[in-house]
Amino acid sequence: MSSGTSEPPVPPPGRHSHPELHGAFGSDGFGQLAEGAARFFGTPQYIVGQTLAVLAWVAVNSTQLHLGFAWDIYPFIALNLLFSLQAAPAAPLILLAQTRQADRDKVTEEASARHRQEIADTQTKLLEENTALTREVHTLSEAIAKHIAAGTRDSDR
Repeated sequence: MSSGTSEPPVPPPGRHSHPELHGAFGSDGFGQLAEGAARFFGTPQYIVGQTLAVLAWVAVNSTQLHLGFAWDIYPFIALNLLFSLQAAPAAPLILLAQTRQADRDKVTEEASARHRQEIADTQTKLLEENTALTREVHTLSEAIAKHIAAGTRDSDR
């Protein structure tokens, strides 16, 4: 690589080459848990399951009041509490997962930029070599033409 930058140091065996991709709290396991939770909360199965559970909750608590089976009548305070209990840990986990993904995206983009620069440097080098060869071919062609012209003049005598 001729861009003048030095290669990053090779990590010792057993160490990851991108420590910035580890968890925000120093625990990669925690970060992986956050990403797993964020992925789970975004799945169609979770969204459909939660929607069905809420519909069942509202239906049971709205229609079974006269039987004494309703445990959370309108305005569904317990349901609201459950949503809050779910959202309290879910939101920070999702934000942490997004931060980790942004870090990975940044590292990937930096690697891509280095790779593009290496390609550009290689292309420039090849173009310079091609230009030098073209000049050499031109010089040799002129020398051959002079030699042929000189040989033609000598044979005309």
